Amino acid sequence: MPVFLCLECGPALLAAACDKEPFPVDPSQGQRGDGIMLRVFNFQGNKVAEIHIEAENLARTIAAAGWIDVLDPTEEERDELEQYLRTELPESDDVEEIESSARYFIDSAGMHVHSLFLGQSEGRHTTVTVAFILQPDRLISLREEDSPDFRLLRMRARRGQIEAGNPLDFLLSIFEHKVENLADTLEDIHRELEKVSEMVLEEAQAAEGHLEEAIGELARLENSNGKVRLCLMDTQRSISFLQKHQRYPAEHFATAHDIMRDVETLLSHTTFLFEKINFLMDTAQGFINIEQNQVIKIFSIAAVVFLPPTMVASIYGMNFQFFPELGWRYGYLWALAVMVVSGIAPYWYFKRKGWL
Repeated sequence: MPVFLCLECGPALLAAACDKEPFPVDPSQGQRGDGIMLRVFNFQGNKVAEIHIEAENLARTIAAAGWIDVLDPTEEERDELEQYLRTELPESDDVEEIESSARYFIDSAGMHVHSLFLGQSEGRHTTVTVAFILQPDRLISLREEDSPDFRLLRMRARRGQIEAGNPLDFLLSIFEHKVENLADTLEDIHRELEKVSEMVLEEAQAAEGHLEEAIGELARLENSNGKVRLCLMDTQRSISFLQKHQRYPAEHFATAHDIMRDVETLLSHTTFLFEKINFLMDTAQGFINIEQNQVIKIFSIAAVVFLPPTMVASIYGMNFQFFPELGWRYGYLWALAVMVVSGIAPYWYFKRKGWL
């Protein structure tokens, strides 16, 4: 049975003890129902572990949580959650701001970091903004849609594969896993780009109408590479902000340094992919232009070949009273012969010059 939480009256089953509108929490899976998705994690033995929320210990569990993950709350749920956490959550419009001062700042609630994560919708990559609030005793994450990075993060947490002893350590682990996933995405983009490269440069079928398909695929890969680069640049700014305003222990400093080094390497790789995509795009368009020029060339040759016979036919098609050739016995055959020769002559000339 789902547990309902009223922030004034505490947990109540089916809101039997409260006349206010509660928001639901699934104590076993944390799945999003009609209300807020709320997952709670803690740091146990230098590991991140998910806490199964029980009705009788709900308030105490959330208060002692090391990581509180909130997904797509309504305005009413957001207000109730702010009262319960005693922390003001950022609005959706504020989270999507692009200026640095609105994405990275410190206030009474803690250290705010709004970071872009890679998502996917209808077969294309998108970006998902996640608002982090780093406090001394906990980390709060707020997002409006789910992300593959967070699904993978939860799976690893359940398996005990994430090592973190405090909120800062865990936030760096999130960025570390994010960079690893972005690197995997770049590898996938590179493999797909190799297939498109073979289609454009090597396969004979490219000249049979597949170049348009290749251009569409290149446009999709360019979009994905751009989204990855945007996430990498955002990660670089996030780590720089944390390095500037947070005192790192030695192990944290090494982790942040490794993340920055990996980001710089991956940014160079995205530049290489952009250059290769642009090269293949220009090459594909060049081949299409060549094919179109071949068609225009055929029409031009046909026009040149048929122009002299047309002129001869036009001359002998004129209606004058005195036309000497009208009395010739073989005048008709003579006109046909002249038209054939005048058509073959330019074709032979072009062929000899190597223009055909």
